[in-house]
Amino acid sequence: MTVVVIDANLDPLRAEFEAALPDGVSVSWPDARDTAAVEAAVKGADVLVSGKCDGRMAAIATRLRLVHAAGAGTDGIDIASLAPGTQVANTFHHEDSIAEYAVSAAILLRRGFLRQHDALRRARWDSPAYDPSSPWVDTLGAATVGFVGFGHIGARCWQRFRAFGARGVAVTRRGEVDAAAEGLAWSGTIADLGSLLESSDVVVVSAPLTPGTTGLIGAAELSRMRPAAVLVNVGRGPVVDEDALYRALSDRAIGGAALDVWYRYPADGHSAAPGNHPFETLDNVLMTPHSSGLTRETFARRADDIAANIGRLAAGEPLRNVVAVAP
Repeated sequence: MTVVVIDANLDPLRAEFEAALPDGVSVSWPDARDTAAVEAAVKGADVLVSGKCDGRMAAIATRLRLVHAAGAGTDGIDIASLAPGTQVANTFHHEDSIAEYAVSAAILLRRGFLRQHDALRRARWDSPAYDPSSPWVDTLGAATVGFVGFGHIGARCWQRFRAFGARGVAVTRRGEVDAAAEGLAWSGTIADLGSLLESSDVVVVSAPLTPGTTGLIGAAELSRMRPAAVLVNVGRGPVVDEDALYRALSDRAIGGAALDVWYRYPADGHSAAPGNHPFETLDNVLMTPHSSGLTRETFARRADDIAANIGRLAAGEPLRNVVAVAP
């Protein structure tokens, strides 16, 4: 069996990944920037480990039996172009790292640590102990945290927030969350989004991007948030309307935002403005480059999942986390 890996995030884990594979499996790691090398490698491959496989690559890789993304997203895989019967699988394990980000970002923003950090660099002690005009702040335990989306990411975030003594509420598309079982004060459907926004001090967005969630939180919804509330978006940028969010932040209609997912990404390399507005000029925004789930532990567990699925494929056993089979 031949495996081709085209995912730079797995490069540091080559030794561990290859050691976990069954005997007789050969692995190649072509440079994703070298089109000729990639095409030559996938031509005879049985397994492609990558979140991207367009129609051209699928036409070349006619022997593929499995395309395995090293993450949750499979939207970069042209399933319809794959050979019939090719399985497409994904893996997760980013929920712990994302939950850590959500909690730390909420604390940074609610406690004013970003503002204080900047002030002290200018020799100003922005604390009510030294400056009576500095605001008093609240602990995370005093907060109500509202979850827009309550899948594996939202649920894991709630576990971490709950440990601080916070109160939780959640809305999902179908309203299937058992609030009592999850320890939430209440849960509802998207129809209850306004009530969630009005009652929350922290709003964590982890909903996926679909036609129904694009612009789900716009100007009307942001206007229902509390003036000191902070928004943490770890879902997808366009779930929150960019224009409305920038206005709410620049006008200080809300307390702040931690933005890890964006409206524009680099087409190549690592340089690009993340949006159409200068969020970087705002002192109430924590900006991160879609890195909330990027830890060594995330990808070590993903590598284990992928290697285990390749082992199942070699043994003729059912695979796990199969999201589609090419028709």
